[in-house]
Amino acid sequence: MSGQRSRFGKRVRDWLGGAVLGALAAGLTVAAMAAGDPGDLDRVAPFDSQSLWLMKQARAIIETYQVDSAEKPAEESKLLYGAIKGMVEAWGDPYTRYVDPVQLKEEEIEMEGEYGGLGIYIGQRDGRTLVISPIEDTPADRAGLKPQDQIVKVEDEIILGWDSQQVVKRLRGKPGTSVTIWIRREGEEELLKFEIERENIKLVSVRSEMMEDRLGYVKISQFKQNTARDVREAFKALIDQGARGFALDLRNNGGGLLNGAVEICDMFLNGGLVVGMKGRVDRANDEIYANPGTLTSLPMVVLINEGSASASEIVAGALSDRGRALSVGKKTFGKGSVQTLFSLTDGSGLYVTIARYHTPSGKVIDHVGLEPDVEVEGEVTKDKEKDEQLKRALEELQNIISGKTVPLQKLPEAS
Repeated sequence: MSGQRSRFGKRVRDWLGGAVLGALAAGLTVAAMAAGDPGDLDRVAPFDSQSLWLMKQARAIIETYQVDSAEKPAEESKLLYGAIKGMVEAWGDPYTRYVDPVQLKEEEIEMEGEYGGLGIYIGQRDGRTLVISPIEDTPADRAGLKPQDQIVKVEDEIILGWDSQQVVKRLRGKPGTSVTIWIRREGEEELLKFEIERENIKLVSVRSEMMEDRLGYVKISQFKQNTARDVREAFKALIDQGARGFALDLRNNGGGLLNGAVEICDMFLNGGLVVGMKGRVDRANDEIYANPGTLTSLPMVVLINEGSASASEIVAGALSDRGRALSVGKKTFGKGSVQTLFSLTDGSGLYVTIARYHTPSGKVIDHVGLEPDVEVEGEVTKDKEKDEQLKRALEELQNIISGKTVPLQKLPEAS
């Protein structure tokens, strides 16, 4: 489609850009040192000469006077990585972070793989670590953790000031072992204690069923490598069974891969904008469009709540803004920023927030969230008879099928 760009190509360009920038900086530094010109070194050094001298003084004082420094000297790499991490944290963005080579390898867990953990998405806001959503039928879900719960302590450690990856690393462990977390929940005066046993978390992302009156139901719990394929198969199966319309449930979906979200939108939107990204530099500005043609034009509603974040907000925002589906539930979490991994020359990396998403109508998601077209209080429950949000969504779907309700586009008028 005219104007459409490849998100995969953009991601590769960003990755390569990070590697090239790192190699270029290293090359310039070596060249300056070889030339013996302090002025050249000043131009490529991360700080001015006075700041570097201050760091040198601090290191010298510690190495001279710290009581254990002779017997337990700090490794050069730890000093360097600690300095970089501190510099990055000074920007105050919880999603812009530095990871050393060992950390980066640990984080390379495939989206379709398994790991020992609790089964929760977490995020940070105003210095707090919040549960975005528990993954369905995991230890965290069965224990009763809820979106917006604040994790205050893990075991006996207060985690104030920890970044999200520190918390994730502390929560993960061998299946069968337990971890105790302390939660602050709105409306509760005391901290809530949860002792949860870790399990192998199997990331099963899609399930579907035919409900009464031939209404198809598809729930996506996260966006991973094969989610779009599984969603397509689920919809095709329900269409073959005679579905008259669909409820797409994105509640407690903490996000995942952007390309999966875009591919799903492409199934239901006949061309047009899916999501835009705006940043400081040109390569961070992008617009992603759906291809012509749809999998189905049958009526749809999309369920969202405070546990819907990131990729699920993109899907809900695109379908609602374009008038393709009516959104039902509660306001979403509001995690709408783009992180790119810049690979450094020693195998470490920088995850940098380079842009923020906006929906087709121009609405910025980050720290704001999406308001549903139809607001309904309630919580996700396995008992569908008690799931007030799902019941209302099915009512709205029936109204769309009968012609009583028509989802409205929210696109800005052409100038």
